[in-house]
Amino acid sequence: MYQKPPTNPAEPEDKNSLPEETRTLKEEDTPSVSEEQIAPVTKMKQRVGAATRSVREAWSSQSRKTQIAIVALVGGSAVLAGGWLTWRSIDRSLPDPQDILTYARPGTITVKAEDGTILQQVGPATYEKLELEDTPKQLIEAFLAAEDRRFYQHRGIDIKSILRAFTANLWARDVVEGGSTITQQLARMVFLTQDQTVGRKVKEALLAQKIDSHLSKDDILEHYLNLVYLGSGAYGVSDAAWVYFGKELDELTLAEMATIAGMPAAPSNYSPIENPQVAKQRRDVILQRMADAGFITESAAAAAIRSPIKIDPSLPKRLVVKHPYFTTYIQQELKKHVSDEQIEKGGLTVETSLNPDWQELGEAVVRDAVENYGYGEGFEEASLVAVDPRTGEIKTMVGGSDFEKSQFNRATQAMRQPGSTFKGLLYTTAIAAGFSPYDGYEDKPLKVDGYEPLNAGRKYSGWMNLQDALTRSVNVIAVKVLMDVGFDPTIKMAKAMGIKSELKPVYSMALGAFEVTLLELTNAYATLAANGEYLESHGIRRILDRDGKVLYDAKNLKPKRAVDKDSVAIITWMLEKVVTSGTGTPANLGDRPVAGKTGTSDESRDLWFVGYIPQLVTGVWLGNDDNAPTYGNSGTAAQTWYDFMSEVTEKMPVREFPELPELEGREGTIKAEPVEPGSISYPAAPTSETDSNSTESQGGSQGQSNYNDETYYNDGSYSEDQYYDSYDSGGSSSGGGSSGYYEEPSYTPPEEPYYDNGGSGGGYSDSYYEEPSYGDYESAPPAAPAEDLKALPPELEAPAPEPAYENIKPELPPKE
Repeated sequence: MYQKPPTNPAEPEDKNSLPEETRTLKEEDTPSVSEEQIAPVTKMKQRVGAATRSVREAWSSQSRKTQIAIVALVGGSAVLAGGWLTWRSIDRSLPDPQDILTYARPGTITVKAEDGTILQQVGPATYEKLELEDTPKQLIEAFLAAEDRRFYQHRGIDIKSILRAFTANLWARDVVEGGSTITQQLARMVFLTQDQTVGRKVKEALLAQKIDSHLSKDDILEHYLNLVYLGSGAYGVSDAAWVYFGKELDELTLAEMATIAGMPAAPSNYSPIENPQVAKQRRDVILQRMADAGFITESAAAAAIRSPIKIDPSLPKRLVVKHPYFTTYIQQELKKHVSDEQIEKGGLTVETSLNPDWQELGEAVVRDAVENYGYGEGFEEASLVAVDPRTGEIKTMVGGSDFEKSQFNRATQAMRQPGSTFKGLLYTTAIAAGFSPYDGYEDKPLKVDGYEPLNAGRKYSGWMNLQDALTRSVNVIAVKVLMDVGFDPTIKMAKAMGIKSELKPVYSMALGAFEVTLLELTNAYATLAANGEYLESHGIRRILDRDGKVLYDAKNLKPKRAVDKDSVAIITWMLEKVVTSGTGTPANLGDRPVAGKTGTSDESRDLWFVGYIPQLVTGVWLGNDDNAPTYGNSGTAAQTWYDFMSEVTEKMPVREFPELPELEGREGTIKAEPVEPGSISYPAAPTSETDSNSTESQGGSQGQSNYNDETYYNDGSYSEDQYYDSYDSGGSSSGGGSSGYYEEPSYTPPEEPYYDNGGSGGGYSDSYYEEPSYGDYESAPPAAPAEDLKALPPELEAPAPEPAYENIKPELPPKE
């Protein structure tokens, strides 16, 4: 148990408690100490006491301010001594500045395909080292004005610059100006990490001073200009001149030099390729700084500021690159996952999802489409994307027919109208809202709030169900479906499935009268192939640093439920019919199930087909960069899809789509929000041949009377599948191409079919799609015998109820 200690340990409270030998100790047994032995100790105590009293008297005699000053002096001396010791410790740990003279970047950025094949290497292999004397004087002055005007006056760090930057940033409440000198930036590039810590900044400043004391100013500037990262894989000013302007350094204009000099602070943000407007603003700031510093005249600066930025992007010299459309896309995506500083430092390995064999096939298919079909159908470019819907990985990306002629990536950069390919997303929304494939609508002229959607050739077929309307890509019924489902549910569904572009709540949205990229449209259909789960399409699997540390891993991406499974099964079943017996028959892969949708924008400016099997979704676009009309049709896009997919799937197992769920009594998983139009009318259908051959085009801005997916030409030809003049609800047939939807074409067909994909299966023959300048029927399709046509339900023969887009639900036919 704890006991309180005695108050005076030298004199215990109970002396009897002492040990017996201690209590009986006699005085003579204690050692004696003489006064002579004690004297020195006594004198020392007296001196210390006297000194202490003197200090106290001296301290007490001082004023309060003096006392504070003395304390500060003593404390400051201690801090200085500690700081000096710290500085000496850091200084000893700093590298030798002479190493800069032999420095080479420690690593490249290596991009690999899924099988480990090197697709691209950028870094030290791309930049050219130049002597300072060979560098244009104005380019040097541009960098000095942009980064370090007092470079030749300071000793590695610039206190004035730091204070000026601090003041500017304080006033702007943002980082608008940096205080790092060129010497500090070089120290960071060569020796240090990019960590934003006080310790690193202190070390950077000390190292900059050491570099300045060991190397000449010209050596420092020369190495900086050769090593600085300037975006788009350009290391050094020589590379930047080539990458952005396709020029040698001595060919650059003053404005181009200022553009390059403005980039080190933020290579991506100030890139004239990625952000031309921001790059111009930055360039103009540099030009004005050059004038303020006396490097150029005010008139020269004004003239350069008036000039537009004109870029001529070129691949870095000695660049190792395969499949450049894809690798250029990867370079852009890289910036989403690692910082500019990490890219600048190099040493990164980027593992991608690209299948090299499929990529080579895709490039060949795109070239063949342009060479074989382009001249006859009036298009000069094409693009193709293939995505694994289970992972979201991009397996193939072809951005054009020839990268050397044009680096513009039409798969990721071209914003084009999707036309009727959007109907796949619209009908997905309707099915999710509880609509049935057998819900009936009347196909007749419609005018709603001033907008008049038209079918191909102004042909109307009367009552039909949603399945047939989608198979035949009927415009009027698509608009009526949009009216019943509502703008907001449709937009929300499209966004959830992967459409990132702006969608406006207008009736023409039903016909794809807005702009998307091929990649995002393909991504939306991949959501259907993935059983309704959205996963953003991506090409990067992992990013590793030079030490093998994983900086990014796409496995961390999680899919999001966009569409319920039953709705996916139903819409996929409907889209299968498009391929087996509708506008997408050239994409038929025979015994392998395929679902997809064609699309043609206003005046056939864009020809689309996006189709999928359970393991892969592929999108194809054909058209012209200047948005000029073509005279082709989306059947050509479907044929191009077939040319690619038929080879890709040769060794791929056949898998079935999800089984069609019970339709009777099914309820929706989202709520429809029907549109309440201000006005609605039903113009009379055209009766004359002149009216029916109208070339008015659909899909333009709201309020126009035009059509997009099935353009009808003055020569009597059609662009898609509106060859049908009578209605047959009997579905598809098993060969021969007869299902009662067609009419006799008014032109003489050629002897040979235009398409022959070798596929088999029910529905129309593979020669059913034409190049408008000449027909492509092997022979005119026979008219359906009258006895083969099924009678319409009695209620459909009666006058249509108002409004015309009310659902009519005939008796459900048996499942196929």
